[in-house]
Amino acid sequence: MKKLNHIILLALFLISSGNILAQDEEPTGQVLDKIVAKVDNFIVLESDVQRSFIEAIAQSQQGIEPPTRCQVFESLLINKLMVAKAEIDSVVVSDAEVMLQADQRFNMVMQQFGGDEGTLIEVYGKTSDQLKSEIEEVIKEQMIVQRMRSRITEGLSVSPAEVREFFELIPTDSLPFFSAEVTVGQIVKKPEVSLEIKDQIVNQLRQFKEDILAGKADFADLARRFSEDPGSGPQGGDLGFFRRGELAPEYEATALGLRQGEISDPVETDFGIHMIQLLEIDGSRYNTRHILRIPQASEADLMKAERFLDSLKTEIQAGNIDFAKAAKENSDDRTTSDNGGFFTDPNNGSNRLTLRTLEDPVLYFTLDSMEVGEITEPIRFETPRAGTQIRILYYQSRYPAHRANLNDDYEKMKAATLRSKEDELLSEWFLTAKEDVFIDLDPSYDRCNVLEEK
Repeated sequence: MKKLNHIILLALFLISSGNILAQDEEPTGQVLDKIVAKVDNFIVLESDVQRSFIEAIAQSQQGIEPPTRCQVFESLLINKLMVAKAEIDSVVVSDAEVMLQADQRFNMVMQQFGGDEGTLIEVYGKTSDQLKSEIEEVIKEQMIVQRMRSRITEGLSVSPAEVREFFELIPTDSLPFFSAEVTVGQIVKKPEVSLEIKDQIVNQLRQFKEDILAGKADFADLARRFSEDPGSGPQGGDLGFFRRGELAPEYEATALGLRQGEISDPVETDFGIHMIQLLEIDGSRYNTRHILRIPQASEADLMKAERFLDSLKTEIQAGNIDFAKAAKENSDDRTTSDNGGFFTDPNNGSNRLTLRTLEDPVLYFTLDSMEVGEITEPIRFETPRAGTQIRILYYQSRYPAHRANLNDDYEKMKAATLRSKEDELLSEWFLTAKEDVFIDLDPSYDRCNVLEEK
């Protein structure tokens, strides 16, 4: 029963906290660091444990008993084991997936500092490029862990009876206190860049290709000067090796259709327009370099998108079309359109979420000035890769702060119930999977007995 209570409280903590143990963007001060665990080529630092444990303690202010330091350590160790096993089992996430999420989180961080890199360096002690690189590493690990977790726990489900039993096992004084929540939707329109602007880029890249083939220019030099890919541009456009399926489909198809050393004609992906050179193929991996140019919408393109959303808003307000239907049919934001345009809590899939879960200060201040039921005028907002986009926001509902109960929080309790079953299964998986990798723990964590069957 003691172990079950720990699993229940850990599941509730993760559901309520927004899984902050996986976040790595908040400055938490300096910690005397050392490696406390090695799992094959992956490590857990003392600072990782310290940061996660501090966040857990802070979250206990919401009425949830935080995990112990040993439980936090075990969670981080299981994550590293899943990453190591993913490498063995060839479980991968694509570069495009990682960059999309990393860009969104990096943009939110920069918005908090008004885009001022000087303030960013003062707070984090890192440049924007350094911070973005670290965010990409964290996002990639999170996505691999989630993919492995989904594979291990595939097919698990919970019944209403199990949810009720789970809820009734929670001590009354340990029931979480949920902050005020909102349900917010958006319809995003990415301005359609004119063919004239795209043609200018295509012609520029074709000229680059001609100059390179004629010996008048060097590919790497042009990439350093003109490529708008912040990761590969300074490296002469070199992306390094990727497996099939990891890069944008149009990019990969073009690259693998080239002979070694050959340069492609311009090709368009969701990231922009590329000129690609195939450098090497090694089995299922291939190495390319590219020059990326990103078409920027003109003022006329932006205004056209604004007029479209303004008309759509009028149709919604007149009752001619439901907001969710309009979002599914018209929104260019893939992360929300399939859910009728509504933002969801990543931990339980619920449309009810705290403003903190949105992690977007622009949304926070916009909603703060809105009334429930209101739809905004078209609003311009910036994204790192797609540039300026337009959206309308719908403030559907607000829920007051309250102590957890089954009537109001069934979805959260269902997610926590499922999480506890997953954690039990993962603990069993850990005992078997640990035999496939090298694990070395610092003696200071021997007391946690994480490698022993409980």
